[in-house]
Amino acid sequence: MDFKQKIAELIAQAAEQPVETIFSGIEIPKAAMGDYAYPCFKLSKALRKAPPLIASEISSKIEKPDFIEKIEIVGGYLNFFVNKSAIGSAVLDKILSEGEDYIRSEEGRGKTAVVDYSSPNIAKPFHIGHLRSTVIGNSICRIYDTLGWKTVGINHLGDWGTQFGKLISAYTRWGKKEDVEEKGISELNRLYVLFHSEAEKNPELNDEARENLVKMQNGDEEALSLWKWFVDISMREFQRVYDMLDITFDACTGESFYNDKMPAVVEEIKSKGILKESDGAMIVDLSDYKMPPCLILRRDGGTLYPTRDITAALYRKKTYDFSKCIYVTAIDQNLHFAQWFKVLELMGYDWAKDELVHVPFGLVSLGNAGKLSTRTGNVVLMEDVLKEAISKTKAIIEEKNPDLENKDQVASEVGIGAVIFDNMYNGRIKNIAFDWNKILNFEGETGPYVQYTHARACSLLKKAGFEKPTEKVDYSEISDPSSQALIKALGDLPCKISEAAEKYEPYIISRQLIEICRSFNRFYRDNSVLGSEGAARNARLSLVWAAKTAIKSGLYLLGIKAPEQM
Repeated sequence: MDFKQKIAELIAQAAEQPVETIFSGIEIPKAAMGDYAYPCFKLSKALRKAPPLIASEISSKIEKPDFIEKIEIVGGYLNFFVNKSAIGSAVLDKILSEGEDYIRSEEGRGKTAVVDYSSPNIAKPFHIGHLRSTVIGNSICRIYDTLGWKTVGINHLGDWGTQFGKLISAYTRWGKKEDVEEKGISELNRLYVLFHSEAEKNPELNDEARENLVKMQNGDEEALSLWKWFVDISMREFQRVYDMLDITFDACTGESFYNDKMPAVVEEIKSKGILKESDGAMIVDLSDYKMPPCLILRRDGGTLYPTRDITAALYRKKTYDFSKCIYVTAIDQNLHFAQWFKVLELMGYDWAKDELVHVPFGLVSLGNAGKLSTRTGNVVLMEDVLKEAISKTKAIIEEKNPDLENKDQVASEVGIGAVIFDNMYNGRIKNIAFDWNKILNFEGETGPYVQYTHARACSLLKKAGFEKPTEKVDYSEISDPSSQALIKALGDLPCKISEAAEKYEPYIISRQLIEICRSFNRFYRDNSVLGSEGAARNARLSLVWAAKTAIKSGLYLLGIKAPEQM
C-alpha cells in the first residue's frame, strides 16, 4: 500500500481539493510527530481559513481506515500515525517484490526535464569549481528519471568567444603542436596566460585576438580548424573526469551551436518592442522589475551570455517540449538568470515563468586539503582531487583490510563516492570546504560510512547463503522497536526522493541514507541475525536484504557506487 497516496486521497476528499496538490504537500515528520504530516497552511489561501481550523475540519471528515492508528492535530498540521504491522508488510512486501525499482514512480510520466549542468569552458582547466554543478546536476537527472520523467542531460560547453581569438594568437606566436598534443589543456592554459601577460605590454594583441574571432565567425578555415582542435583536446581531458564520475550526457551542445540561431532571436526581441539602444549597446530595460538592464548586443554588435541563453532556451523548448528546464550553476549567477528569464516572459513566453528553474549552489574550497597542491594557473584540477581521494582511500584499505579483493576498484568507488557525498550532504546553497579526515571517515555521516553499511549487509547475506527472499515473511518476528525503525526508514525513502525533486535538493536523499544506515546498525546490534533460526532468521535476513537494496538505490541517485566488499 502506498500510504502517502492513500492519505493524500483522504485529505483531498475531505478538503475537496485535487489529490495531486495534497500529495505534493505531504511531509515526513520527526518520528514522535507521526509517520506522515500535512501542513494545512498550504490550503489557507484557497479555503480562506486559518490552518488550525482547516486541520480540525479535515480531521472530523475523515473516516479513519484500519491502516491508520490515529490522527493528531498540532497547530496547523495534520499528523498521521500508521499501524506498524501495516507499514512492515507494505514496505517489505514492496521492496522484496520490486527490488531496486521500489523507489520508482510514475508521477512524472509524460513530462520532460532538461537539466543543464557541468558546462566547463573549452581550453580551460576542468577545476574543482566545476565539481558541484557536475555532481548535483547528475543527481537531479537520476532523481527525475526515477520519478518517471524523461530526462535530457545537457553539457552546455563554453566553446565560443574572444578567448579563442586570444588563444589562436597565442598558439600562432608561441605554441608548438607537439607540446599541445602532449600536455593538452595545461599547455593551452599556459599560452592563454602568456597572451594576457604579453597583451599588457602590447595592447595591439587584443585587436589581433578580436580579428581572429571575426575570422571564426566568418568561417575562416584555418581559424576554425584551430578552434576545433582546441575543442577536441579539451573534450578528451574532460571525458576522463566524466568517466571517473560515471557521468554521461544526452547532448554536449556548447555556445557555438547557437551562433546561427541568435540573429533571428535578436530580431524577435526587437519586433516585440522591448529592445532599446543604450550607449551604443542593445538592451532590455528591466528597471520596472528592480533589475539592471539585460544586455543583448555589445556596441560592436557581438552577442553576450543572455543572448545565447535565451536562444538555447527557445531551441530546447521547441526540440524537447520540456515541462522543466533546470540550470545548475553557482549562486553568483542568480541575477543573470533572473534577467534573461524575465526577458523571455516579456517576449510573451508564459512558460518561462514556471518552467525555467535556476538551481544555485554555494562555493567549494579546499579547506584543509593537506598535501593536495597540483595546480594549473591558480586552480586545482578536479581530476587531481579525485585521484587524491582514491590514493588516500587505497592507503586506508592497505592498513585496515590488506587482503581485500579488487582493492583498486574499491578504492576508486569509495574515494570518489566520498567526494560526491560530501558535496551533497548539506543543502546546495551552503559553501563547503574539503577536509579529508571528515570526508574519508568510515564512521561519521559520510559516503564511506554508507558504503560500508551496504558492504556489511552484503557480507551478512553472503555468510547466510541468502541471495534473495523466497519464503513468506512472518512480520511478528521483526516487530521490535529497532526492526520497526529500520522498516520505517526504508519506507520513507520514496517520499524523500519526491521531496528532493520538488526542492532540487539531493542532500535530502543523503540524509535519509544516513538514517537508514543508523537504523540498520541499531537493528543489527539488537537482533541476532546469523544466530537466529526458522521464521526469525528468514524475517531478519529479508530485512537485511531490503536495507541493502535501499542503500544501493539511494547511492545510485547520488551518482555513487555501492561496493559489496570493503
